[in-house]
Amino acid sequence: MAKEIRQIAIYGKGGIGKSTTTQNLTAGLAESGKKIMVVGCDPKADSTRLLLGTLAQRTVLDTLRTVGDELELSNIMRTGYGDIKCVESGGPEPGVGCAGRGIITSIGLLERLGAYTDELDYVFYDVLGDVVCGGFAMPIREGKAKEIYIVASGEMMALYAANNIAKGIAKYAQKGGVRLGGIICNSRNVDRERELLEAFAKELGTRLIYFVPRNNVVQRAEINRKTVIEYAPEDKQANEYRSLAAAIDGNTNFTVPKPMKQERLEEILLEFGLLDSIEDDYRI
Repeated sequence: MAKEIRQIAIYGKGGIGKSTTTQNLTAGLAESGKKIMVVGCDPKADSTRLLLGTLAQRTVLDTLRTVGDELELSNIMRTGYGDIKCVESGGPEPGVGCAGRGIITSIGLLERLGAYTDELDYVFYDVLGDVVCGGFAMPIREGKAKEIYIVASGEMMALYAANNIAKGIAKYAQKGGVRLGGIICNSRNVDRERELLEAFAKELGTRLIYFVPRNNVVQRAEINRKTVIEYAPEDKQANEYRSLAAAIDGNTNFTVPKPMKQERLEEILLEFGLLDSIEDDYRI
């Protein structure tokens, strides 16, 4: 019987640090011996550069445009830190088409070319922004990713986005086996941040699976195009990412989220001082 691959999608507000978090936690998993593939689902194609130690790799869509349908797996997959397999979906030319189509095309192509091998323990999908486009919801809509983690912080817009993502997960959970594995806090040093994220996660019916503290070594590692685990393996932040990886690896707590109504979300934000006032006229 073939081993089941744990397929995980990482969502969160644009700019929240999904790609940084995903690459650092997969480096931690690889260091512990796990076999991993990372599929970048962002048109910026920056989901694997820290693993590869280079600028953005050539994307699936760009390769298709030049090579055509006869391309091979080696044309679109590169191997990075810890033997992690790296793929970037890419997107259409600016102003033309739907970027979500790149994800659909890429995953279909990876399946056809045999990328999902039995040796893999994990496949991670690093997905752009909010679940507002059917294409970006593809990893969960088509049942590819069964586990979802939302990267958030104690900032208001990050929590609005996280609640919207929870709505998308709840919708697709009705038809398939997708479940929320928890909230990952990528800290921005907001007042009472851990307490806020714990309350937010509890309200969604999940938990804060890990709190990643803010540390400038992350930026220094990125400048050098490396994960923290490769750049500064003895640094305390490297151990934070190792602990995050262990938390993901050992997680068995998966739920169908219970997204909040706008009023309840704003009550929590108000309680923690993120909203000075709530205007009834702007409530949905």
